[in-house]
Amino acid sequence: MKRLIIQFLFGLLPVMAFAHGGEDHGDAKKTSISPVSYFSAEAASEIYEVLLKYNPIVPGKETSLRLYLSEYNTNKPIDSAKLEITVAGNPNIKITVVRIDKGVFELKATFPEKKAYNLVLNINSYAGIDLIQLNNVEAGKELAATVTTESTPHSHWYSSNWFFGLIGLLIGLLVMFFVNKSRSRKMIAVAIILFCLLPTATYNPVSAHDGHDEAGAAKGGGSSTTFIVEKETQFLFNIQTQKIGTGDFNESSVLLGTVIAAPQGRAVIQTPQAGKIVSLRVAPGQKVGKGQVVAVIEQQVDAGTQISIISQSNSVNAEYEAAKAQYERLLGIADIAAKKDITEAKARYESAKKNKALFDANTGRNTGNTKAITLTSPVSGVVGTFNYAIGAVVNSGETLFEITNLDQVFVEAQVFATDAEKLKSATGFTTISNADTLVYKLKMISTAQSVNSGNQSQKVVFELINPKGQFKIGENVNVRMTGSNVIRQVVIPNEAITDVNGKPAIFIKGKAEQFSISFVVKGQSNDKFTVITKGTEDGERIVTANVYQMKMMYLNQ
Repeated sequence: MKRLIIQFLFGLLPVMAFAHGGEDHGDAKKTSISPVSYFSAEAASEIYEVLLKYNPIVPGKETSLRLYLSEYNTNKPIDSAKLEITVAGNPNIKITVVRIDKGVFELKATFPEKKAYNLVLNINSYAGIDLIQLNNVEAGKELAATVTTESTPHSHWYSSNWFFGLIGLLIGLLVMFFVNKSRSRKMIAVAIILFCLLPTATYNPVSAHDGHDEAGAAKGGGSSTTFIVEKETQFLFNIQTQKIGTGDFNESSVLLGTVIAAPQGRAVIQTPQAGKIVSLRVAPGQKVGKGQVVAVIEQQVDAGTQISIISQSNSVNAEYEAAKAQYERLLGIADIAAKKDITEAKARYESAKKNKALFDANTGRNTGNTKAITLTSPVSGVVGTFNYAIGAVVNSGETLFEITNLDQVFVEAQVFATDAEKLKSATGFTTISNADTLVYKLKMISTAQSVNSGNQSQKVVFELINPKGQFKIGENVNVRMTGSNVIRQVVIPNEAITDVNGKPAIFIKGKAEQFSISFVVKGQSNDKFTVITKGTEDGERIVTANVYQMKMMYLNQ
């Protein structure tokens, strides 16, 4: 019985081993190619770029064409341009021009014959006067229809399923013959293992196609480096370009810095004595001037101190009254009194007067169990957040709030040994605030006097020139140090570089509606420009404005 089962399985084995899997050669594959939806003609000069888009033109009937006019270098749409358009060799064809939008014009004309026409544009705008010819505006030409292609595999007799089934049956009969002749258990075991393994290696013919390989297939599924952005979209998103070239570039280095307060730009308001806050004359965020009263502290006075204050007050007042009476008496008999006595009495009176004024100022004319202490701002600036409220009891030396003047701040930069020598020959220092994109100048006011033993760095202090309150104390900034060495290479604006799949890239404009992406190798950079060592050449037009929108359009193609 076992031998019959094995013989039956081996009879089916070759048929299963050579069976096709996952392919249907009976159905042809259809591929649909989308046609273009309009005709176009374009031309360019050193000043202008012109694109004409139109639907199929019927000879003898009035047709409407759309003209896009922009600056060649910047891709900005031309507004308020005066256009005079004629047909080369056909002066009788009249073309009317109507402005639709900024850089967009509508042309209306009637082309009598089925042929290609050449349009001559006389352009006059703020960019200059120019004469441009648009060639091959074809009348009577129809758009290409949707093309459907069928890919039917080429079938041969030796690739038929019937052929492989017959061959498999013959091989199965031979295997059954040898198994039937064999009496060895090992031979039967080997046959069973072979039965378990062979069906996994099914025959799967692969059709070879000219010009395609695995690499090509992989490329076919990815994004192309060239893509189309219609002119309407360019104007809508304000896609701007710039013609690049080789220029002089000053190498630079970046230092890590921290914004610190200037010596006269920050004050800490603290209580000189323990007491209770009875008045706060300012609010957070309020600007105060130097000497302005900001708070009043009420100091609690114990009985012993109160007695001492009263005793001192009585002594000061008694001395003042006695000196005053003595001086006035001598002035009354100045004609008979000695001049020396009058001078001594006057000096005694002035001293007693000053002592009394000083005592009254310190006690606030209050000799009771409380004493008012007035706190004033030593600098001009903006009040920070409060640590205490009215009625709070504070100890001596506790901080109530801080006053900061952001109109004058310093930057403390960390300089390592590799950049320390460049400080001596640097031609300028700049930084950029996190609050805006403006470039601020720095002035080095103190070189390093010591070295950090932990990382061997040096601290250099810079003064920010006209910070305009855009920098906060403790903010981390990058200090760019411009060197004196000048290199001449291809440089592009920093805003033109974007990150695509982790690599720096730029977008290059080739034609009116054709762009391409180029991955670049960056060199030195500064606040505005970056040296490109590979990926672009002189004279190319690269996208410099709204690069993010270009990136999204490229990734979504």
